[in-house]
Amino acid sequence: MKKLTPREIVSALDKYIISQNDAKRSVAIALRNRWRRRQVPEDLRDEIAPKNIILIGPTGVGKTEIARRLAHLADSPFLKVEASKFTEVGYVGRDVESMIRDLTELAVNMVKSEEQETVKVKAETIAEERLLDILLPPKRESKAQEESEGEEKTLELVKSDSLEPISTRDKLRKMLHNGKLDNRYVDLEVAERATPVVEIFSAAGLEEMDINIKDMLGGMFPKKTRKRKVKVPEALEILAQEEAQRLVDMDRVVKRAITKVEQSGIIFLDEIDKVTGREGGHGPDISREGVQRDLLPIVEGCRVTTKYGMVKTDHILFIASGAFHACKPSDLVPELQGRFPIRVELKSLGKEEFVRILTEPKNALILQYEALLKTEGIDLVFEDDAISTIAEIATEVNDRTENIGARRLHTVMECLLDEILFDAPEVTEKQLVINAEYVHKKLKDIVEDEDLSRYIL
Repeated sequence: MKKLTPREIVSALDKYIISQNDAKRSVAIALRNRWRRRQVPEDLRDEIAPKNIILIGPTGVGKTEIARRLAHLADSPFLKVEASKFTEVGYVGRDVESMIRDLTELAVNMVKSEEQETVKVKAETIAEERLLDILLPPKRESKAQEESEGEEKTLELVKSDSLEPISTRDKLRKMLHNGKLDNRYVDLEVAERATPVVEIFSAAGLEEMDINIKDMLGGMFPKKTRKRKVKVPEALEILAQEEAQRLVDMDRVVKRAITKVEQSGIIFLDEIDKVTGREGGHGPDISREGVQRDLLPIVEGCRVTTKYGMVKTDHILFIASGAFHACKPSDLVPELQGRFPIRVELKSLGKEEFVRILTEPKNALILQYEALLKTEGIDLVFEDDAISTIAEIATEVNDRTENIGARRLHTVMECLLDEILFDAPEVTEKQLVINAEYVHKKLKDIVEDEDLSRYIL
């Protein structure tokens, strides 16, 4: 975080997202402000609230991708939720606090993976010793025999017998390292939790009960083990995972995870316009304003109970998004509006942006299809006029039917390359060139027939 300036954050986002410079600038400033807050004196630090953002724009223009890439840059716990899935307390459905619980669970898994990576070498060493014990069980003298024999004789036996197992163990270790035991099978005891399935059909606010009851019952029943016959490399991997889990201090993991959520968590609230209250709402719309009022304390800052402990939401960054076709941000309840001070409008994408999306990003669609067909030994070549035609068709279909932004490129590309992708394993020609003529030939009928294009494209 310390190394990333707002300009560098925008440059990193440019590698994957085309256009939308205003949105990139806003999220870059918000991310940098998090680092700045940590540098201010402690008495003032808690007073600085995050500047939450509303991204306004149609579907497929990059709203979700901007938030996801931002979280990846900052190595922050990131959760995308749809606001329309929540219901007001008192109605059956998900309550808004569940997103904090989900984010905490994600953070715990993130930190746990990091901790397991740090103890990986030690875990592999212990796993290797355990595997050697399975391959060559150590000799154990019976107690009765040890008591009946004199001390000198016992020492003699230990001294004389210990040389042989050590040398055999070393030979086995060497064979293991050289991969000579890779095809050998071993019987491995694998632990499995015998937890009864408990499902609770509950109202909003009680979904955590399901987790707690499962955890409680999981501790009451003994752990079962079953024997599995696996090859040596797989056995080594299973044992290493078991040892890594044992070596990780879960108390430390939970403490770090909660800090990560509280200080750098990002929640992306999609479709916030769908919970905008309407006058005289009835039926399914009745809880819309209620959802906003339930969201308000979470966004303002409160404490949420999770199975890992209390989590403060004061400094979690909320990025909301919505198309706002039938409403506007000012239709949100006034208190919630005040908690989203930054509003950015994202532009609709046209032919020029589509051409850039197809070719410029690191994960560009053209590069993806070229890489896929490379696995079949085929070089797929797109001429410039073909790329321009694809972009033109995608724009035309968006204008005539539903505008789904850059997602239209996926449907057009799949339809265009359908035949090539199917026949690729049998094709003898090792280079296939896609030009404008081929694009027109494949897509002309579909584009001209509006009813057909609605279903296919």
